Amino acid sequence: LLQAAAGILCYVGAYVFITYDDYDHFFEDVYTLIPAVVIIAVGTLLFIIGLIGCCATIRESRCGLATFVIILLLVFITEVVVVVLGYIYRAKVEDEVDHSIQKVYNGYNGTNPDAASRAIDYVQRQLRCCGIHNYSDWENTVWFKQTKNNSVPLSCCKAALSNCTGSLTRPMDLYSEGCEALVVKKLQEIMMYVIWAALAFAAIQLLGMLCACIVLCRRSRDPAYELLITGGTYA
Repeated sequence: LLQAAAGILCYVGAYVFITYDDYDHFFEDVYTLIPAVVIIAVGTLLFIIGLIGCCATIRESRCGLATFVIILLLVFITEVVVVVLGYIYRAKVEDEVDHSIQKVYNGYNGTNPDAASRAIDYVQRQLRCCGIHNYSDWENTVWFKQTKNNSVPLSCCKAALSNCTGSLTRPMDLYSEGCEALVVKKLQEIMMYVIWAALAFAAIQLLGMLCACIVLCRRSRDPAYELLITGGTYA
């Protein structure tokens, strides 16, 4: 069970890394990735702990089981920290995006897209949005003023339309919703994945600690079993 939990935790952490890479231009605080780093480390540690726990349970080693419980407790505390950090950074998302998104849009270069420009086009297509608050925000960007064709990037065009040119004379062809609110929502969803994963597997660890404690109590309260294991006799 712990091995399965470890695999899922590592998957969630990797998913956060991959998704963050698509939105990192809109959220410059790299410390946001701390919960994901910790959850991957916890997943790796859980896999090792699971093997230790299996061996200790099969052999019913009191020392091994006690060590297993202590390590699980430490990992449990770590996951509680992950949940707290997740909530902290989730609350910071809106301020971070609001602080950086204008700069990202002002740096857009449609003729020779750099990383920031590709990020904007990706987000606009993926989230089906245009501009910061709506498509009219493009009129205030350096790129719009330089092109002088009264058009927004083609990534603002609705996916179902094949003849869209991005012209502001046909606003019905463009996504009407701005990207800022959707980027904030997406990043907050990513944080919630980490929070829920940490909470779910903290519960699994509690179950593991409970089972190990039951075995430990059984060993300490059964002198006949203890003597049998050590090769003694019981009169």
